[in-house]
Amino acid sequence: MAVCARLCGVGPARGCRRRGAQRAAGGGGDSSEPDTDPEEGGGAAAAAERAVAVPGPAPPRSPLSLLDLPPELLVQIFGSLPGADLPSLALVCSAFRRILRTDTIWRRRCREEYGVCENLRKLEITGVSCRDVYAKRINPRVKSGRFMKILPDYEHMEYRDVYTYLLHRYRHILGLWQPDIGPYGGLLNVVVDGLFIIGWMYLPPHDPHVDDPMRFKPLFRIHLMERKSATVECMYGHKGPHNGHIQIVKKDEFSTKCNQTDHHRMAGGRQEEFRTWLREEWGRTLEDIFHEHMQELILMKFIYTSQYDNCLTYRRIFLPPCSPDDLIKPGLFKGTYGSHGLEIVMLSFHGKKAKGTKITGDPNIPAGQQTVEIDLAHPIRLPDIENQSNFSELSRIVLEVQEQVRREQQGLEEGAQEGKELEEEGQPQPGPCQREEDRAGASAAGEGEAAQPPPQPFVLPAGVASRNEDYPRTCRACFYGTGLIAGHGFTSPERTPGVFVLFDDDRFGFIWLELQSFSLYSRIKVSFQNAEAPSREAFDEMLKNIQLLTS
Repeated sequence: MAVCARLCGVGPARGCRRRGAQRAAGGGGDSSEPDTDPEEGGGAAAAAERAVAVPGPAPPRSPLSLLDLPPELLVQIFGSLPGADLPSLALVCSAFRRILRTDTIWRRRCREEYGVCENLRKLEITGVSCRDVYAKRINPRVKSGRFMKILPDYEHMEYRDVYTYLLHRYRHILGLWQPDIGPYGGLLNVVVDGLFIIGWMYLPPHDPHVDDPMRFKPLFRIHLMERKSATVECMYGHKGPHNGHIQIVKKDEFSTKCNQTDHHRMAGGRQEEFRTWLREEWGRTLEDIFHEHMQELILMKFIYTSQYDNCLTYRRIFLPPCSPDDLIKPGLFKGTYGSHGLEIVMLSFHGKKAKGTKITGDPNIPAGQQTVEIDLAHPIRLPDIENQSNFSELSRIVLEVQEQVRREQQGLEEGAQEGKELEEEGQPQPGPCQREEDRAGASAAGEGEAAQPPPQPFVLPAGVASRNEDYPRTCRACFYGTGLIAGHGFTSPERTPGVFVLFDDDRFGFIWLELQSFSLYSRIKVSFQNAEAPSREAFDEMLKNIQLLTS
């Protein structure tokens, strides 16, 4: 208790302060209460009198101050508060400021707010993967076995410094981002990885293996090389981490800049850089690609993306919100796009519509554009398995549904025009009850048609090209949809009819009738943190913004 008294400023003088206040209230030195502390020797008579007093209601006790609590309890209380509020708490008094220097408070905030579980004093190489060693090493020329040489020296750092100058300062860049690389886009995930903040660029698997896991590589990292000083390093290239810079431009947007672009160059010049990039991006050499158009697309992408190796701007993206009425769980999928290879698409649901938005793109349909739109109110019943190979039969079914959708849309537009004319003439319009009954009847009819039997056989029609022949042979449901096609440079874009095929909870496909091709999509099974949209409105606004950037 002596330590408690010294730290919190309490002790035997507490009784003196109370009696002083009572004297002041009672008129000074005429107080009838003896000037002795009951806990000291001079209060024996008063103690005996209280012992034989008639029992009665206890006098009200004055409320305790936080300063009356033991310091170890205050450490627990302060450690449960948000870290952003602790600096304000330190301004209350010197006692609070001394307690907030306790490093266990900040270690708890690092763990609970950012998931940091490492011990600054006991960093060991046990259990650390080669990828983590590469992403967190300091000197690329030092072998991984000399662990204390390749990681920063945390021996003299404190968790308060890690929280204040690293985690809290750069908290706004955590989450999912789309880099501005022209039509190609990308997917960046910024996470707290141990005592680092690392930006991982996620890449689709090599074409056409759509079910393979995603690939990823570090683009930048932030860590504390010394107390109260965060270091930003670029990870691009093959010469190890080097000096970089991060600037938060505005809300939901930041940029990175490399200050040593010579680290990106290879001794063999651009040819060696292209061969290395081709092996990483496509998993093959240029000699393995016989299609001339595909070679041109690959070379064009290398030349274009190489211009962004020194400076990049990123814009935040959110994962789509979920609803119990969704056909499947929305999220990110990787899909096949012919000679363009695999691309990342975000599937989201909007009432009776589903949208597939490109996160990565190509010169024809750039990132941010809505590649497919599915009309969930118009299911398609496939023909028998014997007739599914007939492309003409499938086209006939889809075009009939397209005509039905066109007539319904035309009827809605005519009804809206008639209502506007009646309103201008001052005549009564159809009541809301009648309109609601019409909608309810149409909805009930749509739901009845949408009821699908158990999984049915599925086979692609003859003449429909597919990059991946290993597609599922059964499907759960099919719906009418439209796909966006355009010329090179996103010229003359138009939506053409197609068929959305739902295979299971993690895979779907789309048949492009006009192109006579098939795209297979597989879910990206990665748990992304700090990627939830704050509201449905914020997600819709994000979709609109990324589409406008490439329109």
